[in-house]
Amino acid sequence: MISYIKGVLAEKSPARAVIEACGVGYEFFISLFTYEALPRTGEEVKLFAAHIVREDGQFLYGFSSEEERVMFDKLTSVSGVGPKVALSILSGLTLSDLAISISSYDSKRIASIKGVGRKTAEKICVELKDKVSVFESYLKADGVSASKEFVKDAVMALSALGFNEENAAKAISSILASDSSISNAETLIKRVLATSSNHQK
Repeated sequence: MISYIKGVLAEKSPARAVIEACGVGYEFFISLFTYEALPRTGEEVKLFAAHIVREDGQFLYGFSSEEERVMFDKLTSVSGVGPKVALSILSGLTLSDLAISISSYDSKRIASIKGVGRKTAEKICVELKDKVSVFESYLKADGVSASKEFVKDAVMALSALGFNEENAAKAISSILASDSSISNAETLIKRVLATSSNHQK
């Protein structure tokens, strides 16, 4: 299995890229977001890979981040969603927007992407809803790390206080994005409760 390929970017276009490594040119099919992340041709680049083997050939799909490859794998695990449709979806929405759309069952937003039908969008939401965290999606959308233990503790505490996951995620994401100095759950919870109280007035 090919995990990634690192080499010199020989060619690039919005749909494909060629990396030369050890004298071999590897052709990747890519999303628009990966294309925008590519350096200039002739420079070193690393693409994470999904190696698809079919009866009519072998194909490499490339991604600028591990997260994009993981989402590609999740999308193609849905019955009826092939690599081309998965790339169209990854080109139509950012990873965070796509994850939020799936976790909040916003199939209309996914269906608005060219090449994705209503039934396919609904199937994606149904089959992947429990595999995508709305909490992590909102944090990533604001560039906040969801791996900090105190953030997880704050979510659990807010859930116990009656907040649903989406509302807690939105509030925490907004607060941490505006104040990165917060480093404990107690402060974070107080800020969320204060913000919630102000909105209710």
